[in-house]
Amino acid sequence: MDNSKFDTCKIVIDELEEELGELNDDYQSSCEEIRASIETRQKVAAAKQFIENHYRTQKKIMQERKERRWTLERRLKDAHLSEEDNQVLLKELERRETENMRTQRQKLCVDDFELLTIIGRGAFGEVRVCKLKSSGQIYAMKKLKKSEMLSRGQVEHVRAERDLLAEIDSECIVKLYYSFQDTDYLYLIMEYLPGGDMMTLLTRKETLTEDEARFYIAESILAIGSIHKHSYIHRDIKPDNLILDRHGHLKLSDFGLCKPLDCSNLSSLEEAALMNSEIEVDEHGQPAGSSRSQQEQVQRWKLNRRTLAYSTVGTPDYIAPEVLLKKGYSMECDWWSLGAIMFEMLVGYPPFHSDDPMTTCWKIVNWRSSLKFPKETILSPEAKDLMCRLLCDVQHRLGTKGIDEIQNHPWFNGIQWDKLYHMEAAYKPEVNGELDTQNFDRFEEVDANQHQSSKSGPWRKMLPSKDANFVGYTYKSSDVFGALHSSVGKL
Repeated sequence: MDNSKFDTCKIVIDELEEELGELNDDYQSSCEEIRASIETRQKVAAAKQFIENHYRTQKKIMQERKERRWTLERRLKDAHLSEEDNQVLLKELERRETENMRTQRQKLCVDDFELLTIIGRGAFGEVRVCKLKSSGQIYAMKKLKKSEMLSRGQVEHVRAERDLLAEIDSECIVKLYYSFQDTDYLYLIMEYLPGGDMMTLLTRKETLTEDEARFYIAESILAIGSIHKHSYIHRDIKPDNLILDRHGHLKLSDFGLCKPLDCSNLSSLEEAALMNSEIEVDEHGQPAGSSRSQQEQVQRWKLNRRTLAYSTVGTPDYIAPEVLLKKGYSMECDWWSLGAIMFEMLVGYPPFHSDDPMTTCWKIVNWRSSLKFPKETILSPEAKDLMCRLLCDVQHRLGTKGIDEIQNHPWFNGIQWDKLYHMEAAYKPEVNGELDTQNFDRFEEVDANQHQSSKSGPWRKMLPSKDANFVGYTYKSSDVFGALHSSVGKL
């Protein structure tokens, strides 16, 4: 090739490279504009939601304030007090309302708390005892990592938990006092229940008497019923989530931070697959399992129980078959879980336990053949009947037509449902002081630096795109009028 042709080709190549460079610059610029446009829309949506939530909350606060005033005036009228006494109580209400408004305006952050002992840790975060520095009040702080919530698709789950706790005021549900967030974490500040969870109690006692089990199953029914009344399904009822207060009374919570069973790896387990899977069965149609005896399998399950509770996979032992089969489910799935817990309380292990989750799922789906009561365990006919009527298909399961179906079962004869939480509990845990954590597992501190807060104003913290998913998460309980209403109620 002569020099003239070479020079011509070089010129053409240079021109093409220049054009490609310009196209690449235009492409990069367009990509940046698209990214900026998406991020801008996210910020606008977050700001819009923030403003709407703010005014919706303010409207609710004013409405509740009017209702409290009206309620007090009605009670005072019925009490036939002097005008002077009426004015004293009305002024006290106004003083408390003003104090409450001042409290509501104060922004809490993690630095407002003294962080104490860790009592739970899981894939998404941790639970620890904490103390509010300004008052010295003891709470349990549940701390959840935002990035984990997003990557594992748990945003709706964590918001539903916050909404449920903020909405329901019940003596059988753990109380939420505050919720807030910073750049990296979500925080739930709840009442601290030092009695430990039901799993700890079962580990220590192995089995409960029927009287003890009856008491705690009855309180569990009231707890589950209280969330069903507000159209919530728990879907993860298990011993880890049944917490005891210092007096031994049970409250429903989610302290374990253990993820509900990750069914993504069971997505192919349709009914036919589970019913006719390649799991080896013996001559009785039961999974052949390992060479371990039943007693050895139970001991192995007990050793691994707590580890499974804190794992990212969880345990399927208490999950209803309709949930595993993804056939659509409603509140009835919680009653199945309660039946499995009752079985564990009385027998010492769950009804469908095995060495691996797949076999457990197989047993649950094939409950008609796998549900068996050990001969060595003495159970009353009423107890067996109740468990069989909870661990069955949805159409025949007690609770499908309402909580009364379960409460009216003969096993509960003599239970005073309206007095359960005001009588002596079936078991009183050992609790030495308000900071005692002996009824919880011990956990090592990981990194002290992770407790440093990343402070930001209410607008600025809404700017990162990940925070758009958590707008409106902040909450403060306004239950500061109990003493006043109580005193008026005695009039």
